[in-house]
Amino acid sequence: MVLLGTLVNGVCIIIGALLGNVFRNIPEKVKATVMSGIGLSVVLLGVQMGLKSEQFLIVICSLVIGGMLGEFWDIEGKLNHLGKWVEKKIGYGSEGMIAKGFVSATLLFVIGSMAIVGALHSGLRGDHLVLYTKSILDGFTSIILTATFGIGVIFSAVPVVLYEGTIALLATQIEHWIPQSLLNSFIIESTATGGVLIMAIGFNMLRLTSIRVANLLPSILMNAIIIFGIYIWHLIK
Repeated sequence: MVLLGTLVNGVCIIIGALLGNVFRNIPEKVKATVMSGIGLSVVLLGVQMGLKSEQFLIVICSLVIGGMLGEFWDIEGKLNHLGKWVEKKIGYGSEGMIAKGFVSATLLFVIGSMAIVGALHSGLRGDHLVLYTKSILDGFTSIILTATFGIGVIFSAVPVVLYEGTIALLATQIEHWIPQSLLNSFIIESTATGGVLIMAIGFNMLRLTSIRVANLLPSILMNAIIIFGIYIWHLIK
């Protein structure tokens, strides 16, 4: 089943959010320390991913152009607006916390190599191991995020399933129309680009910065466009 890994990921996030909602009386010191540990781990993961790049200039160009597009489209603002709309519909929690939980969890669970590579492995090879591993990490993280931000974290399961599921379904056909060398190049450079975004998320979790990470999301799309352009250029040279 192509979507098995994706569905498991979504279920783990929901279960983690429900558990976090039950155990919301976790002492603030414990939550702060655990969140700091997760934040540091996220930064380290981002560094490891970023160092995988073989053409870092592609990463820089993707971030610059993608960041400009993201600011123009105001992706972060729209995500926050969506979170606040959900908040009003269910009428739960203190003002702004459900939106913050939804946005923070969505960014953390969607961005990164595990989501992309895991979904590709599910679609291309029927191998769900990467997404199973991600599911465990996301489940534990959602417990802490929910205990900190509230039940809004549970709604992040929807974009995660849609995002990973779409990639997995497309991957079942991708080998028929994308050369393996082009696909490998995209995975490597998108992993590195995602690593920079992951680092930004980690710094935000540590409250060292207030980077609008969502507005950098188009950099993944720009990454694909630039790599495809380079591939075509080499063909016609």
